Amino acid sequence: MVVGIRRFLPRRRPGLVLVGITVPAVAVLLLFFRSTGRSVVELLARQSAPSLDAHRDEDPHEHGVSHATEVGAAVPAASGPTAETNHGAEEHDDAIELSEQALKNIGFESYPVRLSTFVRRIPMPGMIVERPGRSQIQVAAPMTGIVTKINVMEGTAVEPGTPLFELRLMHEELVAAQADFVRAAETLAVVRSELGRLQSAEEGVIAGRRILEQQYEERKLEAELRAGRQALLLHGLTSDQIDEILTRGKLFQVQHVSAPTHEHDRDDCRADHLFHVQSLPVKIGQMVEVGQVLCVLADHCELFVEGRAFEDDLAALRRAVENDWDVSADSAGGGESIEGLKVLYLADRVDEPSRTFRFYLRLVNRIEQERRSETGLRFIDWRYKPGQRVELHVPVERWENRIVLPAQAVVREGPECYVYRQEGARFERVAVHLEYQDRRSAVIAADGSLMPGETVAAGGAFQIHLAFMNRSGAGIDPHAGHNH
Repeated sequence: MVVGIRRFLPRRRPGLVLVGITVPAVAVLLLFFRSTGRSVVELLARQSAPSLDAHRDEDPHEHGVSHATEVGAAVPAASGPTAETNHGAEEHDDAIELSEQALKNIGFESYPVRLSTFVRRIPMPGMIVERPGRSQIQVAAPMTGIVTKINVMEGTAVEPGTPLFELRLMHEELVAAQADFVRAAETLAVVRSELGRLQSAEEGVIAGRRILEQQYEERKLEAELRAGRQALLLHGLTSDQIDEILTRGKLFQVQHVSAPTHEHDRDDCRADHLFHVQSLPVKIGQMVEVGQVLCVLADHCELFVEGRAFEDDLAALRRAVENDWDVSADSAGGGESIEGLKVLYLADRVDEPSRTFRFYLRLVNRIEQERRSETGLRFIDWRYKPGQRVELHVPVERWENRIVLPAQAVVREGPECYVYRQEGARFERVAVHLEYQDRRSAVIAADGSLMPGETVAAGGAFQIHLAFMNRSGAGIDPHAGHNH
């Protein structure tokens, strides 16, 4: 039994000899592979190539070798220099192709590259306001009376000269002035009749002195009529109404109050346009005094934009006024942009609590909608309304020969800025030097990275960048390219 166990035990001396031979051999092999630049895997693959060729001549089903095994045996050879070269070519391919459906999905919009002058602007808050002393017109009661009829309602659009109210006259002075006027007119008629009778008689029958007295009385009554007419005009009656009093010989009991006429002096909207009733504080049956406001009419054909700026912005505003530069405005809700505004004047004082000063710009308004009700009343809707908030963009500097693109056309990736140049369905990523960017525009240096006449992606540029980074296998920053 002891003899049997010894047969299975290793022999010490041959083992030591084997170890002594193996260690120097491995070292020599490693030095050889290092000097030649070959790997052990490559050597083994080359040694196994003849056996693989031999197996190809045989039936793979007989030896249990599948096609997948053959492909797997060829994989180590792909880890050589050839695979590294292909990988590098893929990394340096800065272009991506998108289908027509993909471009529609991302809302793609192209933008042509061209050289232009960029005007750098600074934002300032603003609000649309009425023009002091111009936009609001108060219609007052010309005399004391009772409101018997109201022809309009709040919000109604009216033309100049449209009757607004009907008053039953209760003013004692007006009643007395009308009575004196009618009395003088009737007395004058009597005197003229008597004078005509005397002048038609034969000479010597009527003394000339009496004719002279009647003539003096006629002149006196004519003077009273002229004074009475002026008094009635001051009370609010029109010339036609006064003539009607003379014709009919009756006092006016009802006074009509109408909308005033337009005054177009120094206004940008010269043509006649509609007023609208802004407020209506009186009611039917209400007693009103002379000068009491019956309604307020609004004329919004032209408004002001009131801007607010800090003292540090005063120099920039003065420069814009001196150079007659246009100011633009964006509505707070992200609606249309208002272009071509001019600074009218700067306020003469600084608001103490906010330390800001005001400046004003003219804004020509327009009617967006007009309709009539079943009762014939007209209503209008102006495009711009007092109280609307806007953001003003005041020009402060001009840059010549710059490439100006929409802000969304530039994608930021760390310190790098890219645009995607379009060539059909192919988009090439181009690194650019971004000189300035705001919410609307991006200024690119004309350094040859982009040339006039080329086309870049504006709408959907960030989505193209995401697709490019996803294809290249790089990590995607969800906030890259966004300006908050």
